Amino acid sequence: MRRLLPVSLFVVPFGIAYGVAATEQGLGPFQTIAMSALVFTATAQFAALDFLEEPIAYLSLGLVVLALSGRHIIMSAALSKWINQLPVKRRLATLAFLSDANFADFHTSLQREKTDLGVLFGGGVTLWLAWVGSTATGAFGGDLFGETDHLGFDVVMICFFAATVFGAVRRSQTLFLPVLSAMAVSALTYPYMPTGWNIILAAFVGGAVAVMLHAE
Repeated sequence: MRRLLPVSLFVVPFGIAYGVAATEQGLGPFQTIAMSALVFTATAQFAALDFLEEPIAYLSLGLVVLALSGRHIIMSAALSKWINQLPVKRRLATLAFLSDANFADFHTSLQREKTDLGVLFGGGVTLWLAWVGSTATGAFGGDLFGETDHLGFDVVMICFFAATVFGAVRRSQTLFLPVLSAMAVSALTYPYMPTGWNIILAAFVGGAVAVMLHAE
């Protein structure tokens, strides 16, 4: 939990922004908080707000949420070797708090041959508390906070993931081509694919390259 506490601080502005946006879209404060507590996927939650106007396009809503949350399928598959050793209740509890940041942090631990799943669970709980707490602040505080975009908090998360990826590449040169191919696919397809789908495609291409290199 201590390891991801600094990262969780940068979740707070996003949570506040979501709380404000959700209440402006017509959700009550408790509905807004419940969505953050149960869904815990910021990008999908923000995207879902655009579909809450009547009549609700449920199919489009489902497809967008699937696209933006599909990376969790890949992340959980990557963790299956360790997660599946847990009893079912602990397994579900740990995966309920899975996010990009604690997955990246735990993956870094794996590179150092440290497989304690407490890193994954504790980091996820820290991020979840920050997300739900800041959502509540935004939902009840309304627009008292003003715009948070100009503070540049979005850049911090990008830097965190970039440092994690390149740190892993530096420790294992076999990751260079998979990471490079995933980056290229993501960037090249971004203008032509719906939001989120370029990331899923890039993940599959990077994984395929890694499998081919491993087979060789």
